[in-house]
Amino acid sequence: MHSNLCWSSTRFPVAVSFILLFLCWSSSSQEKVVWSEQEKPIVEQIKGLRKLDDTVRARTTRELALQIRQLPVVPNKLRLAEALANLSTEGDFGRDTLQEVTTTLATALREEPPAQENGNPNSTYMELASLVKYEHMQASSHNPQFAAAMAKLEADDVKRQSSDFTLTDLQGGNWHLKDLQGKVVLVNFWATWCPPCRKEMPDLQALYDKYKEQGFVVLAISDEEAAKVSPFIVERKISYPVLLDPGRKVNDAFVVEGIPKSFVYDRNGKIVAQSIDMRTRGQFQAMLAQTGLQ
Repeated sequence: MHSNLCWSSTRFPVAVSFILLFLCWSSSSQEKVVWSEQEKPIVEQIKGLRKLDDTVRARTTRELALQIRQLPVVPNKLRLAEALANLSTEGDFGRDTLQEVTTTLATALREEPPAQENGNPNSTYMELASLVKYEHMQASSHNPQFAAAMAKLEADDVKRQSSDFTLTDLQGGNWHLKDLQGKVVLVNFWATWCPPCRKEMPDLQALYDKYKEQGFVVLAISDEEAAKVSPFIVERKISYPVLLDPGRKVNDAFVVEGIPKSFVYDRNGKIVAQSIDMRTRGQFQAMLAQTGLQ
């Protein structure tokens, strides 16, 4: 009998649906995942992480990482480890907590290495590589897929550094990235339906207000229609530029496969910091500090 932990994705926002679908369906066979009695409570807690206060969420995340590490070696263990990792970069829950999550993912990969996906590194190796490269976590793997994942991230960064764009904001003004050299620029990819995107917007606004007179520019890029984005921005009193990328050309140029994602350019036009997920005000502040803004 299948577990009752899976529901129709049409009942949930897209960002939440991704986690539910990830936990409920096998990507290789498209069959429903069946959870053991030991695994079911872990699944329920992972699905409820976003509802928790950050302090409780940090503690729960750490406990879940340790619980998953103790599970028997079965495919569900890697699935749970990746699902937890996907949620553990949504803010700042402490480096020790994120290291436990990273260690659990690396352990699950070592115990039961997954196959490549269409000749590319499996998504679990890409997740581990991202944690190592962008979150500066400690982990290693002798599997060639991990080395390939690290190489892909390096190539993606080269592509991002060379990318340029001209996009139109909600007021009809044009913004050309290369024209902004001499300023500190934070490019933020987001969407109205994305809970972590919405959560970080007030902090972005506060930093924009603090530093805009020092030449700080936020360019928030959405691939949605203006009719959906405009009222959302007005309601939340966002004053930094919001640009539209309806054909996703800029999203694709920056290899944006998940949001929110942010890139910080110094005054010479060099990317000096980036985030793979939601950031807190303190985390954004640390990114901006690499450009000299204090």
